[in-house]
Amino acid sequence: MTENSAAYEVVVVGGGAAGLSAALVLGRCRRRTLVVDAGEPRNAPSAHMHGYLSRDGMSPAEFLAVGREEIARYGVELVRDRVVDAAGEEGGDFTVVLAGGRTVRARQLVIATGLKDELPPLPGLAERFGRDVVHCPYCHGWEFRDLPTGVLATSPLSVHQALMVTQWSKDVRLFLHELSESGLTDEDLRRLAAAGVTVVPGEVAQVVVTDDRLTGIRLTDGTLHDREVLYTAPRAVPGNGLLARLGAQLRETPFGSYPVIDERGLTTVPGLWAAGNASGFAEQVVNAASRGYRAGAAINAELLMAGLDDSAP
Repeated sequence: MTENSAAYEVVVVGGGAAGLSAALVLGRCRRRTLVVDAGEPRNAPSAHMHGYLSRDGMSPAEFLAVGREEIARYGVELVRDRVVDAAGEEGGDFTVVLAGGRTVRARQLVIATGLKDELPPLPGLAERFGRDVVHCPYCHGWEFRDLPTGVLATSPLSVHQALMVTQWSKDVRLFLHELSESGLTDEDLRRLAAAGVTVVPGEVAQVVVTDDRLTGIRLTDGTLHDREVLYTAPRAVPGNGLLARLGAQLRETPFGSYPVIDERGLTTVPGLWAAGNASGFAEQVVNAASRGYRAGAAINAELLMAGLDDSAP
């Protein structure tokens, strides 16, 4: 390796809950580990995260800051950089190229690059995302309980989202937006009626904001619906570029392409692991941390056994 290069037992790409959790386990296992973090967590727009026992209500930024401090105690290195290329080497190692110019080698590689949310191109929507425009009732439902609530349809799956939201509010309107009423099945209509959801046909023109808070949803025909919170399902864009480049098999889902992995997080490429939202759409923070922990423990065992086999007489 050159003076601008280094060799690690494990390189973790992504410094969110999954990546930091994997790194924490590996650091405690005394593995030489590097975390490469581009600093783009999916939940950055949110002021708080919820549903994580002992961390409920903590801000995502604080959570990550604490995690970085914890991995540093065990000698894990973290660099703020972006991986621009990676390749498998003969013998099973990986070469990882960073945007800053460094090249590092890893015996095992963890991809925890998460996903990005692409919102519908609706005026005012992106500016409110993570505040009073949200996507997950498990993450935000309690905070917006009993408020006049809207659900902006982005696909037929939005019917399910609207039904779920009624657990937290009994004043729910499903804005069909670009969906047609004919696209709703008889079962959809029956369930929506049973849940008390009002179906609003017509295209949405904008999110109305007054004094820095959501106050309504305006349709293209000028009709204004007073709402104080709006749920919508962004289009998930998985961060699977490195996985694809390294030859990992991907599977198509309604939420994008994700790697085929075993129960530990190992992809179809030996030594290549996926954790957090890089491995699946529905990994919330607590689940992502669990995935990272499991991968970290499995990697340590893999390295241990490989070392013993290499040194066996």
